[in-house]
Amino acid sequence: MNAVEARGVGKVFASRSGDVHALEGIDLTVAAGEFVSLIGPSGCGKSTLLRLIADLDTPTSGELTVFGKTPQQAREAQDYGIAFQQAGLLPWRTVTANVELPLELHGIGKAERATRAAELLSLVGLDEFAGHFPHQLSGGMQQRVAIARSLAERPSLLLMDEPFGALDEMTRERMQTELVRICAESGAAVVFVTHSIPEAVFLSQRVVVMSPRPGRISAVIPVNLGDERGEDLREDASFFAAVTAVREALHGTPVTARGVDLR
Repeated sequence: MNAVEARGVGKVFASRSGDVHALEGIDLTVAAGEFVSLIGPSGCGKSTLLRLIADLDTPTSGELTVFGKTPQQAREAQDYGIAFQQAGLLPWRTVTANVELPLELHGIGKAERATRAAELLSLVGLDEFAGHFPHQLSGGMQQRVAIARSLAERPSLLLMDEPFGALDEMTRERMQTELVRICAESGAAVVFVTHSIPEAVFLSQRVVVMSPRPGRISAVIPVNLGDERGEDLREDASFFAAVTAVREALHGTPVTARGVDLR
């Protein structure tokens, strides 16, 4: 079953100056276990689409399902985890307690919470910082805690809205490599919002390019760079070709990059 299916999805926001058409005619399928990035100019509706999938807002038109359920049903079933640009950690709770929070809110017992938190902190490489507080961590470490927290209930889908946008370039690249590994180990599908073309290419199996408001899907670029995506990939000709393909799609020019399978 597909992780996400959108058919003719639109979103209109009412304002004092008139209706704002944020999204129009969105048709998109995200397969189970697939990593898909949304990219486009500011205001094109990338984050709005993510919020609709997350049941943080409702479509004005069209049909949207998450694992065959309505977004509300998927939220209630804890089918997805979500991470934003800011880690959003509670400063008075330790790293472990922050990771445990979703489990605690859903009545999971103390021992099970502790076991799951330990597993996740190992997954994101923060075992040694379990007892630390957020202010004692770097920005990249805080984002890793936020990712661990989003995985706490073993979701089959991760929704990520520019989670590395506030990080410096070196930390951002390290986090991208970590995310590839984490997603491979967890098996979760990912819908990832970004403004960075290299980031979208490095992480994704497909890059969905969106047009200015009203947001529409103007191109879908397959990225066939294999499952093993280490630092060396960033210097590979196929990586640069895929970056060029996405850049040309963003600018509305023909996709001519070599080495990119656009079928």
